Amino acid sequence: MQQAENVPLSVQPTTIQGLMVIRMKQISDERGTVREFYRESAFLGAGLPSLGPFTQINVMETRQGALRGLHGEDMHKLVAVAEGEAFGAYVDARTDSPTFGRTATVRLAKGTQVLVPRGVCNGFQSVSPGVTQYLYSFDQEWRPGMAGTSVHPLSAELAIPWPLPVDPSNRAVISAKDAGAPSSVAGPPTP
Repeated sequence: MQQAENVPLSVQPTTIQGLMVIRMKQISDERGTVREFYRESAFLGAGLPSLGPFTQINVMETRQGALRGLHGEDMHKLVAVAEGEAFGAYVDARTDSPTFGRTATVRLAKGTQVLVPRGVCNGFQSVSPGVTQYLYSFDQEWRPGMAGTSVHPLSAELAIPWPLPVDPSNRAVISAKDAGAPSSVAGPPTP
């Protein structure tokens, strides 16, 4: 029989201003685990911004080795994995930020989430056998033409250490849109 375990909410800053790694509050017992994905009062108490109300929540299934991103729209995102594991990569594309151009990486497993501020590019690679279920919550609905930018996830300038090899011509691993993104953070904004 599993003993009850309580893990408090904890927040850790990264090298990118406003990008936070969050360990979700969780309670486990012999039946399983409950994780608080978002509790307004706990976020505010930890010095994080209000994200409510969410206006769009997506769950993606991504095959092992596949990349998604790097995209930095004009919205806050709260991301996590619901199943499997992912390697998250983030790039500060905000030209007015003191951490402009910096990258950060986070190993995403159940119970870990990342608060991605407006204008910080978000991407990930599924590293689990089979598929990873990746959860995105937005404070604005995504729409075509939304302000933002993107950066090529295999940019030599960024040198992100993706854990699994990536064939840039394989569309099952990287989309044509992502493969066609600028290689520099200073690239032009994308619609």
